[in-house]
Parts: sequence; C-alpha cells; structure tokens
Amino acid sequence: MQAETSEFDVVVVGAGSGGIGAALAAGRAGRSVLLLEKAETIGGTVVRAGVSTWEPDAGGKGIPHEIYRRLTNIPNAVGIYSVGESLDSYGPGGARFVTGLCLIDPDKHYRDTLLRHGSPNGVRNRSYVQKHWFGVVFEPDAYLRVVGDMLGEMLGETGCCTIRTNTTFTDVQVEAGRVLSLRLDDGGSITAKAYIDCTGDGHLCIACKCEMMRGQEPKDRFGESDAPAEPVENVNGVTLIYRIARTDRRAVEPLPPDVPDECWWREDYPAANSVQMPCGDYLINMLPTLEGREFSDMDYETARAEARRRVLGHWHYMQDVLPKFRQYRLSWIALALGVRETTRVVGRYVLTENDLLAGLSGQSHDDIIAIADHAMDTHSQGGRGCVELAEPYGIPYRCLIPKGFRNLLVACRGASFSSIAASSCRLSRVMMNLGQAAGTAAAVAGEMGVDLPAVPPFRLRDANQCEL
Repeated sequence: MQAETSEFDVVVVGAGSGGIGAALAAGRAGRSVLLLEKAETIGGTVVRAGVSTWEPDAGGKGIPHEIYRRLTNIPNAVGIYSVGESLDSYGPGGARFVTGLCLIDPDKHYRDTLLRHGSPNGVRNRSYVQKHWFGVVFEPDAYLRVVGDMLGEMLGETGCCTIRTNTTFTDVQVEAGRVLSLRLDDGGSITAKAYIDCTGDGHLCIACKCEMMRGQEPKDRFGESDAPAEPVENVNGVTLIYRIARTDRRAVEPLPPDVPDECWWREDYPAANSVQMPCGDYLINMLPTLEGREFSDMDYETARAEARRRVLGHWHYMQDVLPKFRQYRLSWIALALGVRETTRVVGRYVLTENDLLAGLSGQSHDDIIAIADHAMDTHSQGGRGCVELAEPYGIPYRCLIPKGFRNLLVACRGASFSSIAASSCRLSRVMMNLGQAAGTAAAVAGEMGVDLPAVPPFRLRDANQCEL
C-alpha cells in the first residue's frame, strides 16, 4: 500500500521559539501550516530546558509581546525582573564564587525590557545595569498554555494549523534548490510550497545538504577582528538549568555518594545567574555547566547525566558558601540541556561581528527584518565573556535563506550567523522574531506566486514591528 501524502502551504520543522513564531505568522495569513515537533510537546527549550527568561534585548516586539500580554492574565505566570545584588563568596583555597540575583520589579513594564546596549564597562557598571537592564521571567507551563491557545485559536478560526508532536522526518527529496517532500517517521509523506527549519541545529538544512558551519571561523573567513587565526572546533557553553523553592527548614542539602563536594571539572565552580520567579522560586543558570568542547565530545545522554551531577555539586556549594540559599531546596532540574550553539547554515548573507559592531547606523542592508542588541556572549573558559554593543544591529532576511535554495528558510539559532554573531542574536525573542518573519515570508511568497528570495523585505519588517 502506498504511504499517504499530505499537502500543505507551509511546513515548519521544530516547535521552539522560531517555530511557534513561524507557524503563527503563516497560519494567521491564511496559509495551511504543519508544525512538526520531535519531542512530546511544543515549546522547545522554554518548556524542556527551563529557558523561561527573556533577557533584555531590543528584538522583543511582535509575537513575543503578544505572548507576554496574555501571560499577564494568568496569576503568578509572568513578571519583569531587575538586576539586584551580586553575591560574592570565597570557598576553600580562596576560590571566588559569584552569583547574580535578578528580582521581580513590579514597577517595570514590558517596554523596559527592550534595551541591552550602551553599558560602559558592561556588567561591571552596576549602576547602569540596575538602571537600564530589565527582563521577563515566566512559568513554562503558563507559556505552553498561552502559545497552545494561540495556535488552537488559529486552527479554530482559519483551520490553518496542524500540530504533530513526537514526529520528525527521516528523509527529504530535493531538486534544483527546491525541497520537494519530507518522509516522516510514521511512514507518511508531506509536500509543501515552503519549508522552514526551526530545529535549532539546522537538521532540515543538513538533510538538504546545505553548506553548514560549526565552531569558530578563522579571522580570514569573514574579517572579524576577534575571530581566532585558525578555525576552532569549540562551540558556546551548555547549561542545565535548575530551580529552587523556599522551605521552612534551613539546611544544606546532602550530596549523593557519587558527587564530590569540590568542583571536579574546572578550577572552581562557575558563576551563576539566579532569577526570581513570580511565585518566589529561583531559576539558576550556571555559566556554563558544560564547556562547548565537552558537550561536542559526548553523546547527549552522557552529557546530560554529567551535567546533572554538576548541578548537584553546584547547588550544594551555593548553599555552603551563601547562607541565603539554605532556606531553599532543589525542586527541579530541567529535562533538556540549554544548548546555545551547534551547527549553522551558510545563507545568502552571513551575519558577522562586523555587523554587530557597525550597528544600524553603520549597516547598509536594505533587507533588515529584525533587530537585536544583546552582547556578544561566549560562555566558556578562556572566552571573552560578555562584550556589550554600542547600539542595536539589524539581521538581514538573506540570513534566513540557505545559499542555493528557493523554498527553504531557517529561523533558529542555526541561521546564517558566524559563531561570534550567533553568541549575540541566539536569544528566544529574537528567534521568535525570525520565525515570524519567515512565516510571513512564506505567506507572502504564496500570495505573490514567487520564490522565497523574491519576497519584499518591507512586508516582513511590518509584521515584526521592526523599526529601523
């Protein structure tokens, strides 16, 4: 019996931030959309990896703002945080340990979270940071409810969106720069006019044999002043986020027998960012839990198991040296690793450090469809850490178009960015903006009867509320 073939206007692979933005934009424009997700639920790293904070960044308008407004209708679902105190302590041998506390600030509004650039001396300028840096923190379950309702409403209103979880593709047919069909792991086949890769790692692009990048590119490839002289395989660090909840008993939680009471993978425990949730819990983000090279050398399950051991050691040390946290207990460890960087596609344009340093005032692209202003932010030993920017920069539409393809876009951290540029624009709200632009592009291409590269960028800027 021949396997069933289903037809759609747009197929979105991956239901993280970019995929949600893409599916909503294309479906709301009246296009039939299939949203594929290999995990058991949509939401990506927000839901499975605990990345439920939106750091300050200029790229947060459009769909992210709509999600925030809906979250405010749910009690204790969302809050705006400000940068509070920085807790320093010294452990055995004088090893310095730092954690920053970000606290709910009821006096701030969403618009306050749309700025990161401009800090003299970066995070060390405490007065500037406390005055200007604000972010969004929310409950993952509430986020899942809100985006599920948004997608469900679209299905009810237009009949345009089908969501399939626990599903992925096993094969792809490509001809002359055009994706023809995908074979699914249930044996079915799907065809579409446009395909959008929102997998994070560019899995669909890899299957289509697009040219890909991994690791740090050498200085002579893109002329980036801070790139290494020779290519380096290392990628940005990986974090396993954990959550702590207040308790009535003050204590230091004991360690399991297989976890040492001193840091075993580096000289001392890494710094951490602790963000207060609306309910009073904290999300703790080690910076990082695994070095990028370590992660690359392990299979995923081994990496997560080792990261979990490090979480237990890190939390024990937090309680040991910072008495504030003895009133809390470890309540949750994320189901998935927070991966910042793996593979990236080579598009019609590659965003580089030069774009970030030039800023909007120095860029000459006529196809900018999203903006960002987060620091160039590398989490690894020997890395530069956070290098703040002087002004926002723009992301061209060409960064979403894999070189040589006519009906394929990529809207995730695997888009066409150099390693340095990716360290800045990988944040969730920016990825959702890219998804919104990609979904809009697919809809406009269908409306105009043109290939994706021919879509007018101004149509995408309008959808993203991208003000240049």
